[in-house]
Amino acid sequence: MPTRRRALLVILLLALLGLASLIAALAAGSLPVAPAELAAALFGGGEGVAADVVRELRLPRALAAFACGALLALAGALMQVLLRNPLADPYVLGISGGASVGALAAMLFGLPLVFVHGGAFSGALAATLLVFGLARGDGSWTQTRLLLTGVIVAAGCGAAVALILSVAPERELRGMLFWLMGDLAHAGSAWPALAMLACGILATLPFARDLNLLARGDLAARALGVPVARLRAGVYLLASLATAAAVTTAGSVGFVGLIVPHLVRLAIGNDQRVLLPAAALAGGALLTLADTLARTLFGPQQLPVGVLTALIGVPVFLFLLTRSPKTS
Repeated sequence: MPTRRRALLVILLLALLGLASLIAALAAGSLPVAPAELAAALFGGGEGVAADVVRELRLPRALAAFACGALLALAGALMQVLLRNPLADPYVLGISGGASVGALAAMLFGLPLVFVHGGAFSGALAATLLVFGLARGDGSWTQTRLLLTGVIVAAGCGAAVALILSVAPERELRGMLFWLMGDLAHAGSAWPALAMLACGILATLPFARDLNLLARGDLAARALGVPVARLRAGVYLLASLATAAAVTTAGSVGFVGLIVPHLVRLAIGNDQRVLLPAAALAGGALLTLADTLARTLFGPQQLPVGVLTALIGVPVFLFLLTRSPKTS
């Protein structure tokens, strides 16, 4: 178990990394912005093309990327406690699939962007309620039953996505594929995702001690007075809402919720009081940097950010699988 000083140092370093990722996102692009221009645009009421680009284009997108990465990492950390599996993913329970069906259905009918976001959030919530309702069944709710139900719902959503893509007009296919791979070009306002992130952190930290006990098993948690059923329901609902908010804003961005909590856990241990905020900071920094690369690597052409997170996540995931179980 790491010392408190080491944990605080890691959180401080991650906070600085997050700040650096935001600065890089604001400065980099087809129109480079010098530090003086950036400071004037943010704090001095600067005018001109550079200030307009920073305030109206890059700042909302950077904040949306940071919030979505933090939400996915937070959801991943919660799912890994819920399922007691350090390699669990927030998309494993079909939430992303439900959001994909809702968003692509809105695109199929040519609805405005606000309806695409609304469809994604509605689909994610519908999948959440379906999985949790079916997993409860006669009341014997277990991690295995929840996981199997989520896998089946995700498979059904995948079939629905394939059906939508097969009947969609050709002019809509590019936007649909970019959304499925994760795209922050049309993220819109970052405030809903930021508000959900703040609520998620504030809601989980008071129960971090109970989450530590839950990670040791249901019997041990019950013996120490933890209301296991209510806590698991709350964790699932919160992780689902965090995932839904992230997917609604950025589309299906993979691997952030899988690898970030696990890497943070390797660095600072499994104390949820430290792990949850640290994972959120690391996830936000990772997705912000990935999105900056996605829009600058082959500029002016932009890549789906999910492509870069997958290119990063696959080798990291394979590395984690090769580790000894005693260190994971």
